[in-house]
Amino acid sequence: MQQTMEHSTAKHYSEADQSTQRLRDKKLGDLMVNKRRLVEVPYTASLAHTMNTLVANKVLAVPVAAPPGQWIGAGGSMIMEADKHTGTVRKHYIGLATMLDLLAHIAGNEDQLMDEGVHDGFDLDQKMSVPVSSIIGHCLEGLSLWTLNPNTSPNFSILDCMEVFSKGIHRALVPVDSHLDNVSGVELVESASSYRMLTQMDVLRFVKEHGSSGSELDNIMSSTVSDLGAVTERVFTITDRTKVIDAIKCMRIALLNAVPIVRSSDTDNEEDHKQLVNGRGRQAIGTFSATDLRGCHFATLQTWLPMSALDYTETVLANPLLAAFNNAAGSPTTRELVACRADSSLGEVIDKVVSKHVHRLWVVDQQGLLKGLISLTDIIRVLRLAILSEQNA
Repeated sequence: MQQTMEHSTAKHYSEADQSTQRLRDKKLGDLMVNKRRLVEVPYTASLAHTMNTLVANKVLAVPVAAPPGQWIGAGGSMIMEADKHTGTVRKHYIGLATMLDLLAHIAGNEDQLMDEGVHDGFDLDQKMSVPVSSIIGHCLEGLSLWTLNPNTSPNFSILDCMEVFSKGIHRALVPVDSHLDNVSGVELVESASSYRMLTQMDVLRFVKEHGSSGSELDNIMSSTVSDLGAVTERVFTITDRTKVIDAIKCMRIALLNAVPIVRSSDTDNEEDHKQLVNGRGRQAIGTFSATDLRGCHFATLQTWLPMSALDYTETVLANPLLAAFNNAAGSPTTRELVACRADSSLGEVIDKVVSKHVHRLWVVDQQGLLKGLISLTDIIRVLRLAILSEQNA
């Protein structure tokens, strides 16, 4: 469902709260400084072109644009780009195309891969030639378009942004200038001369760069993620025998962009390597993520889909050319396990997700056994609540 989050929070705080207030007083516009023009694809773009766009721009999702008046937008919304001077509508954003959408489409729902390799009927070129509009909504995120509008709500603060992203929304469109018309209920007509994209990672990067000073915020950053309630104890994994194609299918069903890899159980011969398994208490030996495939030309996927996800991370990602791409994109390569402990501080966790450019950390104990995970949503949620708690103390 498309939503526009508008808040009016003009409050005054004491000098004792000045350091936290500095972060709270930052507005949405402060986060949008130096944000590049929106990367998008037309509704007629093939999946091959869409994947190349994702790869070239090092992003995981792009809005899909269509001619106005011909499409129903996500959730019945009308988010449009219009000429700033004449108001003439040029395009209508109808949804998002994510890397996971593309990978799920490639993997398909049919058993096209055999143990010995790709089945003769598997035609990757044909799968990648269909228009991107045909896969919107295969993953839930593609059906959601969210906007944050600083023009109609001048007091929209960074904490208001956090409130939106703490609900599991990964990214939102921000109009440079806009006009809004409420039609009925939750339906909305919005037009702007251009948009920018704001993500959860943008917010945490901003916090890391601008919110490190001041005793009140220091107290929050030094608190452990366990004490703050940021750790999700249930963690789903794949095994070292799970194939890339099955990992993609599992991630699509569970709406996950990354999963840890654990060793196959020696005692349970009935463990299904095509399904997600409970990883709590097991040794994590790697991570498989949708981002692992963003530096790959789609034609090579035909060779890699039947591989185990572990082999893929150990061999394909170790290729010097792909390793160089991932390093440039700020992503970890090979089997690196980006993890933390339950007693890690919030500041340490934020620093790690931003510097490693990952969207979740695996929580492990002293023996390296999985105890849970922390997502960007978890981090933003507890950070926002802690700041509000400090203000109300």
